[in-house]
Amino acid sequence: MNLNICVVNLGQHFGKMQYDYSKNKDEHPEPIKAEVKGLIPEWLQGTLIRNGPGLFSLGETRYNHWFDGMALLHSFTIKKGEVTYRSKYLRGDTYNSNTQANRIVVSEMGTMAYPDPCKNIFSKVITFLSHTIPDFTDNCANNIIKYGNDYHATSETNYIRKIDPITLETQDKVDYLKYLPANIVASHTHYDKEGNSYSMGTCIAEKGKTKYMLFKVPGGSRSDGSPPLKSAEVVCTVPCRSLLTPSYYHSFGMTDNYFVFIEQPLKLDILKMATAYLRRVSWASCMKFHPEDSTLIHLIDRKTKKEVRIKFYTGAMAVYHQVNAFEDDGHVVFDVICYDDNGLYDMFYLDKLKEQMGAETMYCKPTCKRFVLPLSDMGETGEDLVKLKYTTASAVKEKDGKVLCQGEVLCDGVELPRINYNFNGKKYRYSYLCCVDIYPVAKKVLSVNTFHKNQTHDLGDGFASEPVFIPRPDAVDEDDGVVLTSVINAKPAQGGFLLVLDSKSFKEIARACIDVDFHMDMHGYFIPDNS
Repeated sequence: MNLNICVVNLGQHFGKMQYDYSKNKDEHPEPIKAEVKGLIPEWLQGTLIRNGPGLFSLGETRYNHWFDGMALLHSFTIKKGEVTYRSKYLRGDTYNSNTQANRIVVSEMGTMAYPDPCKNIFSKVITFLSHTIPDFTDNCANNIIKYGNDYHATSETNYIRKIDPITLETQDKVDYLKYLPANIVASHTHYDKEGNSYSMGTCIAEKGKTKYMLFKVPGGSRSDGSPPLKSAEVVCTVPCRSLLTPSYYHSFGMTDNYFVFIEQPLKLDILKMATAYLRRVSWASCMKFHPEDSTLIHLIDRKTKKEVRIKFYTGAMAVYHQVNAFEDDGHVVFDVICYDDNGLYDMFYLDKLKEQMGAETMYCKPTCKRFVLPLSDMGETGEDLVKLKYTTASAVKEKDGKVLCQGEVLCDGVELPRINYNFNGKKYRYSYLCCVDIYPVAKKVLSVNTFHKNQTHDLGDGFASEPVFIPRPDAVDEDDGVVLTSVINAKPAQGGFLLVLDSKSFKEIARACIDVDFHMDMHGYFIPDNS
């Protein structure tokens, strides 16, 4: 395959560039008008909301892991060529309890919180007992998702928080368990053209079974004003291959007719998690990668609501983000970002990040791979069932009837993929990613096109967030639009900026400069004005 990559370079001298992951960030709840350099297209109007950790220490306590930090929302509102910025901490129960105590009192995945030593023995005993079956945090610092007409900050617990997308005010606390038997829910959601949302959760040891569950939340508002999740319906379930060690997952794939779910050998040990507090270890220590196990690839028919008959698998790998999935001539093509192990999570412990600042540290680089799942297994044992000419991905039928899939490497050192979402589930050509070939903090953003030539544009020193594609209204071409990414200036005193790239040329057309020290965020959602 003739792969082409367009690169925007945010820094040439990375060894001199450092980002302090453990620094607490200030919020800016009142709108700040940006200084716009260049020309923002008139058609680009709406709000980009992004989410990520921003507070890492309270009083004498601090978080162990960057993912654990308190959620800090920030937004860029674009109207008539102007941009306004604001940021605000998510004021959930976790944030309020921690700030009132001026210490971390609610446990996160990588940081276990313990009772204040000054508390009496009775309070300590109650706290220890309550952690046997933990009530998870509502510190939703990972993504923004839409259910019905409501927007929510989310992580991967059973709690999400409704937010006001304009003011960033924190609103209702929503518990999935009130509507679905979902103890853990993925951070990423899919949407169809009718506005329905599709999400995935894990139901742990209900009636002696652990299963993965895909569910649908209808679009629009409910007439009685109740939460959209009240109308949620389970689309299908997939049994877990082990009762008390379900697979961790962060996203899944969806085409017009299929869901694609990767059951990877990165597993959560539920019994260990139940006793983690008593053993004074974090829940993250109960998540383990098993390189000796295979990775199962589940293909679910959306019409029958059942898995297809063919059993697909590949070697051990860790996956967080899917790029896209589509159907082509009797195959399902599935592009994902893969790791050889779970070293990425371990890298983000704050002590390790501090040690690695400025060091020439190598890590397990991610690889963008294309897997192809044939919808028919008619063929001889040992035969490659993939008949598509444009990929080297294979799917070999084995003696036991299972199909061993080997992925084609599209490119490596990339993460946080986004596409033109109008092509989600469709045959597509373009994706937009962060370049993380040396270190997990991105100093470049990339446009990847599997068929044409490369272009590069140098922007100077900075750290990029996930690039978000916004299509031009009534666009015909897949790549007709702009790409937005918030950029942290390597010199915080100079403030950050929202970068606007023309998606065809991948050249800068505007930047909105804000005199604010941005925080490193994770994911976001663009809300066009017409919605």
